[in-house]
Amino acid sequence: MTPQIPTPSLGSSPVPASRRTGEARRRGDELLSIGAVLAFLRDDFPEVTISKIRFLEAEGLVEPQRTPSGYRKFSAADVERLAYVLRMQRDHYLPLRVIREHLDAIERGEQPPALPGAEARPGPLEEADRELAAAAAVAGGVRLGRAELIAAAEAQERELAEWEAYGLVQPGPDGGYDGEALQIARLVAELGRFGLEPRHLRAMKAAAEREVALVEQVVAPLRRHRNPQTRAHAEATARELATLSVRLHAAMVQAGLRARS
Repeated sequence: MTPQIPTPSLGSSPVPASRRTGEARRRGDELLSIGAVLAFLRDDFPEVTISKIRFLEAEGLVEPQRTPSGYRKFSAADVERLAYVLRMQRDHYLPLRVIREHLDAIERGEQPPALPGAEARPGPLEEADRELAAAAAVAGGVRLGRAELIAAAEAQERELAEWEAYGLVQPGPDGGYDGEALQIARLVAELGRFGLEPRHLRAMKAAAEREVALVEQVVAPLRRHRNPQTRAHAEATARELATLSVRLHAAMVQAGLRARS
């Protein structure tokens, strides 16, 4: 059965949805500010933030209208899409790419892909693998300027300057940023929404540098080899070691959290 996008109860005041249902039915075509949308969504998604809504907009999951002065205005359909996206993330752990495919299929009147069952929900190890795959997918073909990186990461200039000051994100020799820098910037921004500042992430940066040194110890002799196939094997080995390192880190964090629960 095709999953239906839930129809929200909309209104103009940032009050609980249960108090706005009657008014919403009378004025269902009203456009809402981002603050009113946040107030509605928080009934079902307490963790949602304005930054999260802006991020989903930047990812193309919703396209609110803009006033002449630049303020976002959301329709009922926009809020329905946001609720659907948040529900698919929370209940089915779907990545945004897959959720976008679902929404596109629904808009075309087609059956979207089957939803994964509870047993298929990814754990930290699977999430680590997905992050690596996502970083690898965008690393080669992306080259962003400073303003483009800030927009893609849903950040501000002062935030990027702080990330660079702590060595978390670095531009290339040409001053641009590649796909891996974009991936790091997005992750740092997401962590920041939980209150983790760049100074808190210095330990992660130091740990990553130590892991890089370990990988280099293994592959450096292969990279110096004259045989091109051996040098290619060095790169494949480096990628495999990086994957194992990230998965080990995720497993250790998972075990540590479970021990404290």
